Parts: sequence; structure tokens; C-alpha cells
Amino acid sequence: MKCRHGCGLSGGGASGAVLVGILAFLICGVHGDRVEVIELGNWTITNQNGSLTIGNQSLPSGIYSAFGPQVLDSYNDVGLRYLAYENWTYSNVFQFDVHHYQRGHINLTFHGIDTVAEIRLNHQLLGRTDNMFVRYSYDVTSLLQTDNLLEVEIQSSVVAALARANILNEAKKNVPPECPNDRYHGECHMNMLRKMQASFSWDWGPAAPSAGIWKAVELEIYEVAVIRDVDVDVSRINGSHWNMHIRCYLDAVGGQDFNGKLILYAVELLERPVVVDTFARESISHLAPVIEFDQAVPIEKVVTWWPNGYGEQKLYPLHFTLKAWHGGDGPEVRSKTKSYKSLRVGFRTLELIEVPAPDGIGNTFLFRVNGVEMFMKGSNYIPSHILPEMQTKEQIGHLLRSAKEAHMNMLRVWGGGVYESDYFYQLADSLGLLIWQDMMFACAMYPVGDDFLSSVREEVRQNAMRLSHHPSVAIFVTNNENEAALVQNWYGTFYDVDRFESEYRELYLANVIHELKLVSHSSRPQPLVSSPSNGKASEQDNYISSNPQDNHNGDVHFYDYLKDGWDPQIFPRPRFVSEYGFQSFPGAYAWQRSKNDSDDLLALIRHRQHHPLGNMPVIALVERHLPLPLPEEENYANALIYFSQIAQAMATKVETELYRSLRDTPHKTMGALYWQLNDVWVAPSWSGIDFYGNWKILHYWARDFLAPIAIVALYERSTDSLNISLICDQLEVDTRELSVVANVHLWSQLLPRESTSWEVTLRPNGVQYDKVVPIDELLKGQFTRTNAFLELQLRRGQQVISRTHFFPSSIAAAVGLEDPGLEYEISSRNCLNTSDVIRNSVSISIQVKRPAAFVYLELLKPYRYTLSENGFMQTTPMHVVYLTFDAPSCAWLLRKSDIRVLTVNDFMR
Repeated sequence: MKCRHGCGLSGGGASGAVLVGILAFLICGVHGDRVEVIELGNWTITNQNGSLTIGNQSLPSGIYSAFGPQVLDSYNDVGLRYLAYENWTYSNVFQFDVHHYQRGHINLTFHGIDTVAEIRLNHQLLGRTDNMFVRYSYDVTSLLQTDNLLEVEIQSSVVAALARANILNEAKKNVPPECPNDRYHGECHMNMLRKMQASFSWDWGPAAPSAGIWKAVELEIYEVAVIRDVDVDVSRINGSHWNMHIRCYLDAVGGQDFNGKLILYAVELLERPVVVDTFARESISHLAPVIEFDQAVPIEKVVTWWPNGYGEQKLYPLHFTLKAWHGGDGPEVRSKTKSYKSLRVGFRTLELIEVPAPDGIGNTFLFRVNGVEMFMKGSNYIPSHILPEMQTKEQIGHLLRSAKEAHMNMLRVWGGGVYESDYFYQLADSLGLLIWQDMMFACAMYPVGDDFLSSVREEVRQNAMRLSHHPSVAIFVTNNENEAALVQNWYGTFYDVDRFESEYRELYLANVIHELKLVSHSSRPQPLVSSPSNGKASEQDNYISSNPQDNHNGDVHFYDYLKDGWDPQIFPRPRFVSEYGFQSFPGAYAWQRSKNDSDDLLALIRHRQHHPLGNMPVIALVERHLPLPLPEEENYANALIYFSQIAQAMATKVETELYRSLRDTPHKTMGALYWQLNDVWVAPSWSGIDFYGNWKILHYWARDFLAPIAIVALYERSTDSLNISLICDQLEVDTRELSVVANVHLWSQLLPRESTSWEVTLRPNGVQYDKVVPIDELLKGQFTRTNAFLELQLRRGQQVISRTHFFPSSIAAAVGLEDPGLEYEISSRNCLNTSDVIRNSVSISIQVKRPAAFVYLELLKPYRYTLSENGFMQTTPMHVVYLTFDAPSCAWLLRKSDIRVLTVNDFMR
């Protein structure tokens, strides 16, 4: 066990390591009037028949991480599935000094149990759980002994879901979908349980129906009440002050009203502490214990918080101290009445602007932050690991910092995963990443029984209270795609559509939205009911619109796998796109790390390809543009993997650039969040970052096509021309000495063969629509659509600010694209010692004799690495790429053979 005192309760965040192997209770000193928190470690896990047992387990924990940590290797997603069909018992034997803690109350609090469980202390039933997103707390004051046995019996989630589905089916109240597509190799009835929906499988992830204790278990020792969460609603009240509307949510024991005094310390904002002593005289209701007050802050004390790319992310620490007691005489000396909570807040305003759109049809859908209209650019975030107990700060930190590095300013936390950890949102605050927060309902209808709805209300309450103070949290949305699924009959709901519509409104309007509005902010838009939806326009349809994908209102999700994703004409002209994307495969070395030696690579790819159309969309897009070998050829697998990443990156680039270019047109497109940022295993998916944290070509390119200043050249088939736009997200920009240079390259020769330039300007926080250039004006004489390609640069003087390429024909049909004579050398190595790893920096010199198309580098070592660029066009004789990776030691012996270099040229016939 581990003792803590003088600190706030964790409120749902997973705790750090516990002291393992100590059975005897340690008295952690005498702490006077402070609330104490004792963390329970050293668990034993046993299956129902006792054939599987493991001891000395710390939290967080799950049955896969304990008994099947190799679940993501080879075909183990199916081979280890038996673990999910078992029932499990977590047991903890601990000692407790009952004499030392004779007074006060002792709560046993579970911050996260996955999912359906019974809890017993010393053979007495404490309660049952059915929601992995809910904190459960039990008064165990009268049950604790010197020697204690705590048991958590967890039912198989697969079995529990089936049992609930059977009950509904017998009552003729089935709730589809029952089972996923056969390609998923998944489990059925995910929507019966309040657990991570993706754990039963998804089109990008395996079925690993987890069970376990995925957050801390603590004994909380106090007399009356503790601070559980604090919400701070920041708003501008006039030209001289900000206001903090503060709500301190308390947990109380004892079943009676009580008194309290709260002190707020805000040393960077206020000259002296704020003492709230109203309730020293008046009582606080134990049924809804909240302390609520306003505090003005002089405007000159505040540095405004801005999203990434627009300014500083200044955060201010707030520290709250609560003393709570019974009776008007004040707390007794040394009674455990004092608890604490610390957090950081940012001062910003945020609005969702839905007003009549410039094209005269429908409404805008845009975010205005601190009075500035901002184009939201980013991606969709899925859990960092399919096993919730395996989600670490290190993984989360890498993913969020990668998003910042790619100039993203918004991530959508998707509704089939989990409400992320406190660390996730704290880091998003500090990085300036706005969060579009789905509640955890996705791609399904859901039950509306009393017990289910009661559990949902508690889930929404707890998580909204925990997250609401973060300046990064931009908006709450109750579900992912469930309105569209209902209206478009994805799951065969038309046969009883009135019931399903009624149940939809009951769940999301009467329950989820109702609870979210309890923590509504003046500085945050009202929650959306679904994504996609028509936003404000949905009100007239009572939030079930005939077309939730209306391009003239709200947000849309767009996928089209049958057309050419490199063609900008296939994409919609919406107000805001919160999902879109294309699949690719992780690098060949990632597959090597995750498969057994005996596994056939292509067979494993097919097994892990969960898209209902299989690999067909990926192959079809690749074959439109790239020289894919025949399946029977030896280099087919490597080519398919490499080409899939090029095809994905180009399609996502074109689609994103189109949406960015539409911001100042009558369409007023003001957001593009592509699907998806990250992966939960090595598999075909839409991600830009693979499971090991290595960037695919897409993420390297995202640094360019999401850059604050970017040149866009989109092909218009109707006029056979390039529409050139200059995008600028900066609020202030130097427009001196700006020009566009159009370089014409031959596939057969290095360096530009011809150049044209013209002066341009930039529009701050907007798009400068520069010119439309007919292709025939750029490609003439010796230059044809098959022997040449175009490079367009935006320059300031001689400095290249941004560049893009246009390929007028299929690259597979390029004339003159031959062996580039590529050679590379490791030209320098450097090491830097950090606290826990060694940062290796390597320079790689690449020489070519002819243009090399989409040069791709891959480190063949089990390290997470980053390159200065990847998937690039090399049209100069020499180019240097910088490789950085962390390793246990200096990689002085890194060899050329540890780096794979590919070009499209290698596969030309």
C-alpha cells in the first residue's frame, strides 16, 4: 500500500506505481487534520476455476496485460480470446490499524473497474459495478479489521453483454447492432455495456475485451467531506476584469449536512488568498455538496491562453483548501477535516458561431477563440492502447506533441474509446490543443432501461465535472455517428423507427445533454447532440434530421473509397469536416516486429484488415497512380506497404488543402480533422502514426499541409488548370518580397528545367486566392504531361516558405523515371544523455543522379524515431536527412543496413 496525505483525491486519473509486495500496513506518520489516502497494491488475479493465477500485481491492471501481454502479436487477437470468456477475481490481502483510525469515516474508492463486477470486503458485499467510466465509493468504516480480504469478482464482458442482449431480445426490445462485420473477428453486443466500445473490435482495431482494475483503488480517511473536483468557468465581464465562476464539488459521508471553509490560493492572479467562509455559519447539503462562488481577476494580471499557433498557452495554478466539520463550533483539533485540490486554468473565450452562411444556404459552423475566427486543423484521437490499463503518460505525451509539431490546433477524442486521463487534458492545455470531446457512445443504438440510464447519468456527471475546467476542452458532443446511423438505417432500425427515435432522444437529450448542461460554461458552446449533425439547424428537427450530413450546416464525416482520392473534385464543400481519411499500412519493419517468423506477411495483413471492403480501396487507389508490382512478384508486399503510405498521404493532403482553401469562399469551410492520428496495433488503418509511435508519410506531410503558411495548387478538371491559393493562419504577417516560383522538372533530369515567378501577397488569418494557371501555360514545348511534373514554391526573397507538387499524369506512366542511382551514407552521429534514455542524432547524406520520387527512409531497429522529412521528392544531387531516436545507449555502430531507403523509381517497369 501507499499512503498519501495533504493532496487532492485523484478523481479518476490512474495513479503511479505502488509499493509492491508489502502486505503489512505501513503507518505513514501522523498527519493531523489532513485527509489521508492509502493506495492498495499487491493484487492477486485468479480465473474462476483457479487454473490461472498471478500474484504481486500492481495497478492499473487487466487480464490481457497480466496473462496475455502478447495479444497484439501475430494472430493472438483470436488465439488469446479465451481470456475474455473467463470470469476473474482480483484479491488483496492487507492489514489496517483500526485503533489508529478509530474516528471518522473510511471510504474504499475504485476509480475505474472494467466493467461488470461484485466487490466484497471480508466476505461482505459492498456493491456491484457496471460502468468502467464511473468512480465507485463505499463506506467501509465498520467493515475494516486488522486483517482484511478485498475481492473484486469481474464477469466476462462478452458473457455479460450477451446476457443483457438476451433479456432485451426476449422483451422484443433488441438494440442493434448485435455483432460486428465478420472481418472484424470481433465480439457481439458492445452497446450493452458501459465500457470502451472499441474493445469488442473496430474497423481499425482488434477485439481484446478487457477486464480488470484499470485505475487506482484507495482508502480515503476523513471526517466529513473532501474536494473531489473543481470547475472554473472563465469569462470576460468587462474591459477591466475576468471572472472565475468556481464550483467545488465535494464528496460527503455521514448522511448529514455540514459546515466548511474554503480557501483559494492564486498567487499569480490575486494579492491575497480568497476565504469563502459563508458555510462556516450556513450548512452545506450532504445530498448535493457544492461550494460555488465568483472571483474577479484584474485584466492586467492575465496573459490570455491561445490555441497552438496563435500565441502563448499561459496557465495559472489554483490551489484549494477545504476544512469541513459537523456543528457550528468548528472542527475539532487533529480531526481529519482538511482536503486539497490543485489545478491550472487558462483565460480564453471560445464560441461556436452558427449564423447565416455567405452562400445564403444554412449556417456557418466555426470556432471563434478570443475574438478570432480560427480554422480548426487536426485529427481524431483514439485510445493510445487497446488495453486501457496500458495507456501511459509517455505514449500520450508523444502523440500529443506529434500533433503540435504538425501544427494541429484541435484533436477530436472519439466516442468509442475512453474519457482520457487527467494527464492527457493537462498536456493538451499546455500544448494549445483544443479538444472536441465526444461522450463514449459510438456507432450503435443503446438501451434506455432505468439502470442503464442511471449509470450513464453518473458517468456523464463525473467525467464532465473532471474535465470541464480545462481550457483545451472546446466542446462536448454526446455521440459519434448515432444520428446518422439511425436516419440512414445502418443497423436495420426502420422496422421500429418510432421506438428507436424515441429512445435516441431519451438517452441523449433527456439524460446526456441534461447532465452536460449542469457544467455548462459561458466560455464554451452548448453541447452538440451528435457528430456529424446539422448543429444549430438540428433543433427544428428535434435533433433527428433527415440528412445529418448536410454540407450547409454543422459538421460532416466524409469517406469515398470508389473514386480517385488524389482528385479534389470528389470532395464535398462543407462547413466543417470532423472525419475524413484514407487507409495505409504501417511500415514493413513494424510488421516484422509484430508477427511471428512463420507468419505470412500478406496473410497477416488480410487478417488485420477489418474494412468491410478489405484491401480493395487501398490497392485501387495505389494502382491509379503508382507502379504496383503483380501479387506474385517478390517485391509486391514491400511495394504495397510503401505505396499505400504515399497514396494515403497524397489523398489526405489534397482533401485537407481543399478544405483549407475554402475558408474565405461562400462555402466558409472552417475545420478539417482527419481520421485518424494514432493506432492501437500494427494493422491497415487510417492513422498517420503507427502503433510504435513512428510517423507514417502522412504525418510528415501534415507538417507541411497544415503549416501556418502554405501554398496550395489544386487541379480543376473543367478548366484543365491549377487553382493556386496562399493560406495564412498567422494574425500578423510580413508581406514583403513574397513570390511564387513555378518550377518545371523533367523526370529524367535533376534540377528545374524551367521556372516562372510572380509577386504575391498573403492575407492574415485568411486565404489569398492568387491565380488560376492553365496547365498548358506551364507545360509546353519539350515538357509533356508524362515526362514532366511541377513544383510550386512560396518564397520570401530566396527563402522557400512552402512548396507543393503537381503530377499531371499517373506516376506509373511517367516517362524518364528510372533508376536514380541513389547512394546514401551516415555522415555524422551524436549522442545526448537525458534523464532516462540517450538521444541519438544521425545525419544521412543521400546522393542521386536522377530525380528520386517519394524517397522513403525506415529505421530497422526497435526504436521510436523521427526524421527531418520523409516521402520527399529529391531533385538535387545531394540531400541530407536528419534521424533522431532514443535508445538505451549511443548507436555508434548504426550501419547503413539498419536503414531502408525506397523510391518509386525502384518499382518502375
